[in-house]
Amino acid sequence: MTADDSFGRLDDDDYPAYTMGRAADMLGTTQGFLRAVGEARLITPLRSAGGHRRYSRYQLRIAARARELVDQGTPIEAACRIVILEDQLEEARRINEEHRARNESRHNADA
Repeated sequence: MTADDSFGRLDDDDYPAYTMGRAADMLGTTQGFLRAVGEARLITPLRSAGGHRRYSRYQLRIAARARELVDQGTPIEAACRIVILEDQLEEARRINEEHRARNESRHNADA
């Protein structure tokens, strides 16, 4: 991958563009917090060739939500579980809406 290829991927929400230090700075938290949410399996950063953690924008949004809950007094393990459940609920809603729209279009085609 060339430098131009990497630059073009910066708008990709899943591209692991941020180092642990940069990610912690962006979230206003510590590298230890990022390690903790990784240990709780909320996010799994990719590793660079040198073994360094790299985070995507999507992962940073997930970690930021966990940080909000922790800042409100929720234990980190519980915060991570809540964020996972919120994410699953959102995905289920999206799937249900797709099914609803598909069924509606079939119903309209049959009418």
